[in-house]
Amino acid sequence: MRPFREELLAVAPAAREAWVDRRFGLDGHDGLPDDGPALPAGCVPYLPSSVDVILRMIAEADVREADVFVDLGMGIGRTAALVHLLTGATVLGVEVQPALAAAARALAARLELARVSCLEGDAAELTHRVADGTVFYLYCPFGGERLARVLVALERVAARRPIRICCVDLPLPPCVWLVPDGPGDGDLAVYRSRAVVPDLPLTSA
Repeated sequence: MRPFREELLAVAPAAREAWVDRRFGLDGHDGLPDDGPALPAGCVPYLPSSVDVILRMIAEADVREADVFVDLGMGIGRTAALVHLLTGATVLGVEVQPALAAAARALAARLELARVSCLEGDAAELTHRVADGTVFYLYCPFGGERLARVLVALERVAARRPIRICCVDLPLPPCVWLVPDGPGDGDLAVYRSRAVVPDLPLTSA
């Protein structure tokens, strides 16, 4: 993990997006699948997280090799690959669009990332399938009722172990079981759970 991190940080910040895309064989995202009919109402079309945001998120949430990082709205797997290569953490992704999920699996296979995997489906239905997670990442993938259902499922996870939730461009509604970790850094907010919930059964939201 160290050589990749050192290579990335040696690149000028303004050039890191293009460097990562070349390194991952994405070539500026040309030819990537378009958002399709599998995108549910209320979900946001695919948008890649910036390298700067990912680096800040890793630092502020203190993501480490022992973590299980869950990307809710995985897209083509760019964030997942970066987080694993920069930290060594196991990464699980959930992606509702079949074409994007296939692209995420292809990227992990191309980079030989055995500890990066993708679960295809709606995060509001499948959060219980990634209940081993310790860090959950949401880059504004959805809001409203779907977000509320995901938070209910994450509350059940937090009843069993401390978790961190990292949100980009997505202010969370007040939750008694979540506390902001610091004042927030512009578009990025990190929350940590606190043990104030009962031992709820871990079922689908």
